[in-house]
Amino acid sequence: MKKLQIIPAIDIIEGKCVRLTKGDYSQKKIYNENPLEIAKEFEGAGINRLHLVDLDGAKSENIVNRKVLETIASKTGLIIDFGGGIKTDKDIKTAFDCGAAMVNIGSIAVRNRELFLEWLRVFGNDKIILSADVADNKIASGGWLEESDLIAYDYINSYVRAGVKKIVCTDISKDGMLTGSSIELYTQIMKQNPNIELIASGGFTSLDEFPKLEEIKVSGIIIGKAIYENKVSLKDLSNYILN
Repeated sequence: MKKLQIIPAIDIIEGKCVRLTKGDYSQKKIYNENPLEIAKEFEGAGINRLHLVDLDGAKSENIVNRKVLETIASKTGLIIDFGGGIKTDKDIKTAFDCGAAMVNIGSIAVRNRELFLEWLRVFGNDKIILSADVADNKIASGGWLEESDLIAYDYINSYVRAGVKKIVCTDISKDGMLTGSSIELYTQIMKQNPNIELIASGGFTSLDEFPKLEEIKVSGIIIGKAIYENKVSLKDLSNYILN
């Protein structure tokens, strides 16, 4: 059975490493004012992938914290998937120019399918990740501040048929709650789309979740608050990676 890829998250507001609860910007907690320090700790634990989110950009109309991306990309060897504020051709070029290996596209995939599919064609499905953020089985966008009438499964299936291979799916109701991953949601997605690379996000709290996620063939898990609140240690994650 293929091992899960461990992908720690760094969320950025005003250049600082923060975490929100259920995507609520009013429930912001600052964990470190220097995201590079955190990124180097992850790299030192043997982790090679990073999920970097520009939360200022997510609710703006462009990338805001490009300098953080540029710094981490230039001073670590982490493979960075970057999201937040990618709304135009200029933004996506900026993200790649600043060192992102992959980009997460959420709002544009909801608002402008034609543009998203153009990026998928130009950059390829190894570099474009569909960010599917789910609340009550519906898709949300705009830093999770905008609800839609799009049914999550139908939305994901339509993009898979259009060529999407990589998907990050976040259960917003679980984000930052430390109540466990949304196994049922991911099980259904993988049943309908067995050939995708699905990355689970939201709610992770224990290494005990790994076997079930591996069983349903989820490719990776984004871990944020569980690390910052010491529910799981970098040593434990390092042992998992090495064993």
